[in-house]
Amino acid sequence: MNAEQILAQVAEEVRSCQRCPLHRARRKAVPGEGPADAEIMFIGEAPGFHENVQGRPFVGAAGQFLDELLHSIGLRREEVYITNVVKCRPPGNRDPEPEELAACEPYLDRQIKAIRPKVIVTLGRFSMAKFIRNAKISQIHGKPVKVRGQLVVPMYHPAAALHQPSLRRVVEADFARLPDIIRQAAEIPESVEEIAEEKPSKDKPQQLSLF
Repeated sequence: MNAEQILAQVAEEVRSCQRCPLHRARRKAVPGEGPADAEIMFIGEAPGFHENVQGRPFVGAAGQFLDELLHSIGLRREEVYITNVVKCRPPGNRDPEPEELAACEPYLDRQIKAIRPKVIVTLGRFSMAKFIRNAKISQIHGKPVKVRGQLVVPMYHPAAALHQPSLRRVVEADFARLPDIIRQAAEIPESVEEIAEEKPSKDKPQQLSLF
């Protein structure tokens, strides 16, 4: 199968998935969307209210801000792939449970393998934690890290800037650097070991409300 067929198969499996209890309350699963040859892949945390209704990622207020951020660097939503580490909405937008993350991980891994993006941008701490352990997003946001050959750029979730206006300029500045990061992707060295060896953060990841 080619990349487009693999993504379609994953989406079909996600929509009928019963691997964890989240399927019991979902209205629509949210596999993700975007071209199979996308250079940039954005990975958020979990669907919110509007995503659960429409079956599409980032369609609420945080999604509107993401669209603005993409436009600011000359990109359209249709040019990037957008998904989440958890494909169904946790009740009340609570944090994803470990078993829910584990249940969805094979889907995400297959999406990444099919797309083979030049850059993965993680939005929020739960998606960052898939690639970078024991790190604080406040310390490494916007800094590209090569993880097992894959270039990853951890960023605050767009919802963070909506909850905390002081972060808006930080998020905008991180996005402004993305074009240069993409151009220099091949020159960025493997550096995940340095981050993985940091002392574990006492801060427990929290999923932000997606409105």
